[in-house]
Amino acid sequence: MSNLTLTRRSVLASGAAALILPRAVLAAPTVLRAEPVVAQILPKGDGKTAMLGLNGTTPGPELRLKQGERLEVRFENHIGSDSALHWHGIRIDNAMDGVPGMTQDPVPDGGHFDYSFVAPDAGTFWYHSHSRSWEQVEQGLYGPLIVEEVAPPKVDHDVTVVIDDWRLQEDGTLMGGFGNRHDFAHAGRLGNYARAVPSRNKVRRGDRLRLRLINTATARVFPVIISGGAGKIVALDGMPLAAPRDINEIVLAPAQRMDLIVDVTEALRFDFPTREDPYELGRIEVEGENPNPIGGDIPTLPAANVATPDTPVHDLTLTMQGGAMGGRHTGDDIWALNGHSGLPDTPFASFKRGETARIRLINDTAFPHGMHLHGHHFFEEADGTLGDLRDTTLLNRNETRDILCVFDNPGKWLLHCHMLGHQAAGMKTWVEVA
Repeated sequence: MSNLTLTRRSVLASGAAALILPRAVLAAPTVLRAEPVVAQILPKGDGKTAMLGLNGTTPGPELRLKQGERLEVRFENHIGSDSALHWHGIRIDNAMDGVPGMTQDPVPDGGHFDYSFVAPDAGTFWYHSHSRSWEQVEQGLYGPLIVEEVAPPKVDHDVTVVIDDWRLQEDGTLMGGFGNRHDFAHAGRLGNYARAVPSRNKVRRGDRLRLRLINTATARVFPVIISGGAGKIVALDGMPLAAPRDINEIVLAPAQRMDLIVDVTEALRFDFPTREDPYELGRIEVEGENPNPIGGDIPTLPAANVATPDTPVHDLTLTMQGGAMGGRHTGDDIWALNGHSGLPDTPFASFKRGETARIRLINDTAFPHGMHLHGHHFFEEADGTLGDLRDTTLLNRNETRDILCVFDNPGKWLLHCHMLGHQAAGMKTWVEVA
């Protein structure tokens, strides 16, 4: 994992909370208009950054709805090139998945596409471009999607924290070279400036917060140290844990999410550990005292309605190959899965609806990969025991992991590395559920 090489470490604290996430009200169909925007990525007083965004901001509006409600969004594209929106982690109808060339036609500049789906799971999700995603996500086309429980846990504030990095010049200009083959062949496009942006920048001492961390970076794996409070991890990738878990280590691959419930004792800091001093990504300041703290045990979230795997009908292997310092493969691009680069004409695997499969993921490369399956969640497996339920799993170099998935959502679904430059350079395939 590469450390950040930043020039403004001493002023991160003042800039990290400068952008508060806008929220969208869903009483009527929501319009998300993709367009060029100007953002204050660096601290106030420093240069601004020309980006892409939605409804005038990046990140785009935070969309919130209740579990079981329908989300209706008209996506209007005004960025000057094709685009589309993928609803990451939501187990929705295939036609709404937002993958150009697989589930829909690309949305041309000046065009629109209407997305409509029921949110079956409560949890922390997000939406992002799936058209030239290594470029459009890096430029800012993404936003949080929060599905609230019918009976959510009692907290004083529900706070979304978006974590990202950017490759910027000293004046704030976003550097180009999004298709840089050197980046593609190594760890991806790692930024030189990073922030954790909370949707709220002040709380009271004694407040109980639900923190929803989302790693929206295109390549960087973020270890995060949280200080200033005590609490538990309650969900991963939108899926509740069977019981709250101690906060021993937080590591988020690109696209992964984590929910925590934390009681505030002082200013909350989000730090990136480095070989030198911790790098402050962001903070939430404390102002005043809560006279009636909620206190007590951290509650367990309601269990997700996800099918439990049966004995696997399929035992499959998917090997990640290529990249710098990697072995040869038979694909025609930098990266390959089972010797093939890019989407094959036929699926990696086909399933009847409801079948359970075990997929052994083998990282035979020199770099980490965050493998993401569309339309489903899967269980990470260790020594024959079901582990965490996720939609994106991080495999470090030379690591192997088995996942178990009940393929119960019909359609054609991508399976790819969410280090988006790796996906662009060959690390993607697809499965089909009849």
